[in-house]
Amino acid sequence: MDQMAPLCIFLPSEEATTALGAWFAKRAQIGDTLLLSGPIGAGKSHFARAFIRARLGRAEDVPSPSFTLVQTYQADVEIWHSDLYRLSHPDEVLELGLEEAFSTAICLVEWPDRLGKFVPKQAIWIGFASKSEGRMAEIRFTDRGALRADLVEDWVR
Repeated sequence: MDQMAPLCIFLPSEEATTALGAWFAKRAQIGDTLLLSGPIGAGKSHFARAFIRARLGRAEDVPSPSFTLVQTYQADVEIWHSDLYRLSHPDEVLELGLEEAFSTAICLVEWPDRLGKFVPKQAIWIGFASKSEGRMAEIRFTDRGALRADLVEDWVR
């Protein structure tokens, strides 16, 4: 399916990034993969922590998987949080088990460019970039039109 037009949402504070993570956490389903891109410090890990805590329904220590590459969490569904920055070749994704997790869990992937040919076709791309005192989130969907419509209704004013 062709990509839908991207949505750009200005997040003026860390609280706004937390709220966006929680918004997605309430709506994500098994098989959803959120690809989080942007430079170091752009908000990828902050968004992922907010998503995981909201889905778990509790405060939880959510360390960055920079060195472990993958952290998993058991909520009502399994959540995989991965940071692929240190991968040197896309084939290493297979060793991590991500390819199977893309269909059996909810996956949050930082540095998705490292996935190469293993990028899920129906992934939701969220690119973060600094803007003014906050950050801009550019969100691209290839599917999930109803989710996109809800996001427009709740966030794009």
